[in-house]
Amino acid sequence: MSKQTISPAIILAPGREKALKRQHPWIFSNAISQVISTPNSGDIVDVLSSKGEWLARAAYSPRSQIRARVWTFVQEQAIDAQFFYNTLANAWQLRQRLFDQQSTNAVRLIAGESDGLPGITIDKYADVLVCQLLSAGAEASRKLLLAALIQLFPEHSIYERSDADVRKKEGLEPTTGWLHLPRSDGEVIITEHGMALLVNVINGHKTGFYLDQRANRQAVKRYAKGKTVLNCFSYTGTFAVAALQGGASKVTNIDLSELALATAHRNAQLNHLALSAIEQVKADVFKQLRHYREQGVQFDLVILDPPKFADNKSQLVGACRGYKDINMIAMQLVKPGGLLFTFSCSGLMEDSLFQKVVADAALDAKRHCQFLERLQQDSDHPVLSTFPEGHYLKGLICTLG
Repeated sequence: MSKQTISPAIILAPGREKALKRQHPWIFSNAISQVISTPNSGDIVDVLSSKGEWLARAAYSPRSQIRARVWTFVQEQAIDAQFFYNTLANAWQLRQRLFDQQSTNAVRLIAGESDGLPGITIDKYADVLVCQLLSAGAEASRKLLLAALIQLFPEHSIYERSDADVRKKEGLEPTTGWLHLPRSDGEVIITEHGMALLVNVINGHKTGFYLDQRANRQAVKRYAKGKTVLNCFSYTGTFAVAALQGGASKVTNIDLSELALATAHRNAQLNHLALSAIEQVKADVFKQLRHYREQGVQFDLVILDPPKFADNKSQLVGACRGYKDINMIAMQLVKPGGLLFTFSCSGLMEDSLFQKVVADAALDAKRHCQFLERLQQDSDHPVLSTFPEGHYLKGLICTLG
């Protein structure tokens, strides 16, 4: 070992430097041959090759299979208050270039590794920031991160939603609550391309809302004129609002959550939409689609945006079966010449595999299927070139004969 080695450190096994030299930000436990100075959870460690070459500076996570997540590949870069401020400021400048603040006041400010802050998600809903700290390094850096956020957005309330299951893999307990300028409740009304939408940052899914579908809601709006629309896994009905603003004649929302359907109703009211044009169905989507099929009910446009079906590679085969089954039934509910908007948010489901699954579903449904457009997460969810895992949302617009 070189006398210049900075403690604590991790040393990679021979031949395991390739990913790091390509600047992939994850280091798995089986790539490490030695750990120097027994770092604690979240501690900053230098990453060295088997020959002692400095490769990166990372946050150590002794409980996770992803044993370290890289903060920087620049040896002179300290992971300090200035690092967090600069990284947040750069991310905010990018979002300001991407979006007109008059057309939308809600953006993903930090998309984890793709914005240089591994395990950290921050969404901005008007004047409320919602943070998820999902890795050991993120948890250990919370004070520096919060100070930088307050410096950048002093008038914003900040709420923490670190309650995702992935924290367990890092040996962390779920944590939620107001961190700055607390409010009496978690409701925020945001604007998005002519829509007013209600977000509940305390009780909503993830950080409260699905900003990644912003551009895809616009796509629904473009295609919806005069159509009957079935909105599956409707959550708070934002696709429904987009469809009705686009001229849909009727929208049916299906979701198991009474709270989500109640919020969908409020979103319709917020946008002064005809409530008579909206049907709210509290049901299991899989069962309800089969019921419609048995009844011979069909729609001009079906939107299928299910939750993630695969959290790890071992679940991928089962996920493919699930996606195929639900797409097949959805296709049977589309009138001839109608449209299916179908999505997968499973990061392990690659675009080509998802297309194959949908194509196989069309064969089983005995429907002629043409792909019109490919859809993905909006641009405030960028994908770092060295971290393809950042691309998770994919979608297809299909026309069915």
